[in-house]
Amino acid sequence: MALLRQTQFTGAPPNVSVAYTINGQPGDLYRCSSQGTIRFQVYAGETILLRIINSALNQELFFSIANHRMTVVATDAAYTKPSNTRVLMIGPGQTINVLVTADQPPGRYYMAARAYQTAMNAAFDNTTTTAILEYKNRPFSRPILPVLPAFNDTATSTAFTSRIRGLSKIKVFQNFDVSLLFTVGLGLINCTNPNSPRCQGPNGTRFAASINNNSLVLPRTTSLMQAYYQGVPGVFTTDFPPVPPIQFNYTGNVPR
Repeated sequence: MALLRQTQFTGAPPNVSVAYTINGQPGDLYRCSSQGTIRFQVYAGETILLRIINSALNQELFFSIANHRMTVVATDAAYTKPSNTRVLMIGPGQTINVLVTADQPPGRYYMAARAYQTAMNAAFDNTTTTAILEYKNRPFSRPILPVLPAFNDTATSTAFTSRIRGLSKIKVFQNFDVSLLFTVGLGLINCTNPNSPRCQGPNGTRFAASINNNSLVLPRTTSLMQAYYQGVPGVFTTDFPPVPPIQFNYTGNVPR
């Protein structure tokens, strides 16, 4: 939270991390890591449920377990159709529940996570965090490391997310009165004083999230819900654009 508050104050991108962690430990691939790597012990043949949470501030991650496949059964507290996979792509704040069967020769197998970088030319931490899936009553062995996708492997990410389906069919309304198209993006706001400590973005600007190129400033004296129901002026207006002001390739790279 301190990093988030600093970013919101300065308007600059957050500092690049120096390590990822699994349950608070970076793992064996970091020189500064503690000697005690996180271990998850299992008996051969049993199936375990892993609840995986990406608690990173703004970084998607690939996750895999050496020589083991995972069956996705839920995402973000919603059950899904079971989907078998070798690797997960999990976004910031997302949760994924998977079943893992200990069906390999008894030994030690690394769980590993590394960045999936979706923003072009943005700095990121290109390191790998590990924990160990450890079979009980095993002979001593060195952990096996999984093969993770490259940091820019969009094909693997798309293949994973496209397999996520709801457990049951949902009836979707087909008739509507208004069609809205919202694009959520990250832009830059010019500052009257580029040298201000609150304007540490590129060329003295501030980063700001936007919907259809409109950003939000929270009211200081009341909540958004109060402003809506009590008719507080200057908070809600009727001129919010129903479509992006400029058309572009919404799913591709934005031309520079």
